Amino acid sequence: MTAAATPDLSRPEAILPGGRDLIRLIVTAGTLILAMTAILGVDLSPRLNLQVGDLAPTDIKAPKAISFTNPILTAQAQQAARDQVPFQYDFTSERAIAISTEQLAAFGRRVLPLDTAFDPRTTAAQRQSLLDQALPDLTAETRTTLLSLDAKRWTAVRTEAVRILDVTERTELRDTEAADVRQHLTERMAGGLSDSERQLAAELISPLVVPNSSFSQALTDKAREDAAAGVTPVIDRFVQGQVIVRLGSKLDDVDIARIHALGLDTAAPDVAGVGGWFLLTGLLVLLLLGWIWRFRRAFWHRSNVLLLLALLVLIATFAVKLTAGRAAMPFALPVAGIGILVTVLLDAEIAVVVTAVAAILTGAVNGPSLELGTYVLLGGIAGILAIRRGDRLATFIQAGAAVFVAQAIVVTAFSLLGERDPTGVLQLIGAAGLSAGIAAVATIGSFAVLGSVFGLLTVFQLLELANPSQPLLRRLLIETPGTYHHSLMVGNLAERAAEVTGADPLITRVAAYYHDIGKLANPAAFIENQAGGENVHDQLAPEESAQILKQHVADGIDLAYRSRLPKPLIAFIPQHHGTAIMSFFHAKARELAAEPYGGPGSEDGRRAAEAVDPRRYRHAGPKPQSREAALIMLADGVEASVRSLSSRDEPAIRSMVQQIIEERMSDGQFDECDLTLRDLKRIEDAFVAQLLGMYHQRVAYPQNKVVELESRRAAAGGDRRGDGGPPDRA
Repeated sequence: MTAAATPDLSRPEAILPGGRDLIRLIVTAGTLILAMTAILGVDLSPRLNLQVGDLAPTDIKAPKAISFTNPILTAQAQQAARDQVPFQYDFTSERAIAISTEQLAAFGRRVLPLDTAFDPRTTAAQRQSLLDQALPDLTAETRTTLLSLDAKRWTAVRTEAVRILDVTERTELRDTEAADVRQHLTERMAGGLSDSERQLAAELISPLVVPNSSFSQALTDKAREDAAAGVTPVIDRFVQGQVIVRLGSKLDDVDIARIHALGLDTAAPDVAGVGGWFLLTGLLVLLLLGWIWRFRRAFWHRSNVLLLLALLVLIATFAVKLTAGRAAMPFALPVAGIGILVTVLLDAEIAVVVTAVAAILTGAVNGPSLELGTYVLLGGIAGILAIRRGDRLATFIQAGAAVFVAQAIVVTAFSLLGERDPTGVLQLIGAAGLSAGIAAVATIGSFAVLGSVFGLLTVFQLLELANPSQPLLRRLLIETPGTYHHSLMVGNLAERAAEVTGADPLITRVAAYYHDIGKLANPAAFIENQAGGENVHDQLAPEESAQILKQHVADGIDLAYRSRLPKPLIAFIPQHHGTAIMSFFHAKARELAAEPYGGPGSEDGRRAAEAVDPRRYRHAGPKPQSREAALIMLADGVEASVRSLSSRDEPAIRSMVQQIIEERMSDGQFDECDLTLRDLKRIEDAFVAQLLGMYHQRVAYPQNKVVELESRRAAAGGDRRGDGGPPDRA
């Protein structure tokens, strides 16, 4: 048997909430998402009003990771590219060929007298005259060389001069290089000429060597702009927390550009960043609330629980944002304390989910940083595993130690995987110790306060309520001693059953102590408090007796509220009876209805008995909503029934326990809690073992026998009272 309280995930309505649940989801999620987005989206860093030449007032750090095109660095790179472009000249091969052709023709005209002088048909006198008159600009040494040449040598000199002139003019010859080329023409000569012949050839062509390439400002400007346009924009990249400018540094254009790109000098909102945080927090909140709705439906319907979880998530969000990008500060943040608090106040599974949310936020805000996310997640889970019930101070210390060990291991592991120096590792391990210590101290000091403010039961509250000196328990002991003893017995039985079924033994025991406090309003109406006196129910109609028994539930709730008992504990008072029928008075009513018609054996009597409305003899409920409430219901019925047995050996006790369990199960009392058939078998065995211990046999001492016989004789001589059987236990 599985209880109806467990969500049926095969049904469509179990996949998505509807109706009031949907409205609850929209309101809760919307409020939390907007609050978290506002916290994460706001820029907490102060605005910087700095100019070029100012000194940095502090270390200026990047508040977020960013990559942007730095216009100053890009401009500098473009200027460097321009500077590397040499002056551009207007040289073209077509122009060079034209100039070469023109200069060769000029050379032919220049040496025409010499060609004539060395013509074999020219007489010696004519040659001498032509040589004397030709090229008056030649030096005396060169003229001497020329006069000593014969026709063959002149041809060699002329040919080499033509070649050098043609080569020189066909290749680029800048106007800035022409003079230098003229001075070194002899070095270019070849063809087996002597030095004097090379000098002659050089002087012949030197006036004809003209530049074919001139400096062009337009071409130079264009080349430089092309070089600048080809420069790749300079991308500045910063991770969150990276120092942009050191304290005391003189700011330049690059620093100002970086400050502006990061928005440190303006108050303009980061629309993209806010959008990103909205999406991330929306996903986290919806998944958290969805998990609660599907797997912790009892928490979903408790506004105080949702408010507590929202408060813890917002506190974690604010703390993470406040310390983001501040070196070791995020590592010293006691985020693990949130998981410990949720474990103590609610349960461990939802604590793991909340811790995962906090870890994702921490990693996202700081970088994003896988290390910090892992640090928070594993440290929180270690604390959750170590805290257990949180019923002793030592468990909080153990939880803090577990958090420290886990976080220190995470820091060491990521340091080995990265490049962190030993000093940095030790600093972060110290921060982990500080974080774990603060988490332990903070949870010790706050969980009781939070439990009281949000109406959540804590272990310390339960231990205090279980103290016999509590006012209500003292009243039970003094005013209703039978009910007090009955409550103790029910507490022992239910606690043992809780231990074997995985329920909470402490809350089960404490709730059992207070489940019947309503009997303080009318102690004599309940047989355990009559001390052998007159039973008031002998004089009452069955329906009136049933109303009296019902009333103790309402009286108990009223008294519990007046006594300021925690609301979760008050919920056990109506649930310990559920909607069970008061079978004794219902049967008595049927008998009385059938009597005028000859009893239930006759046809008319049977019809009259069936006409009795059983709803008048049922408790108002609700049915048990938790395993703990179901255990108290069973323990209550079992304790009262076994007490009425004349024989309390194991077969009799087991038979009675089985009967009570079967009656409650067939009556549908466990339809709204998560008890299983396996649980019921374990409960049966636990009850039987506990009851055998309670009602164990003692050695029959002789003097006790004498006292017993004398009391029986004395009782036989007095009046005897018939009570018609005990009323239903309440």
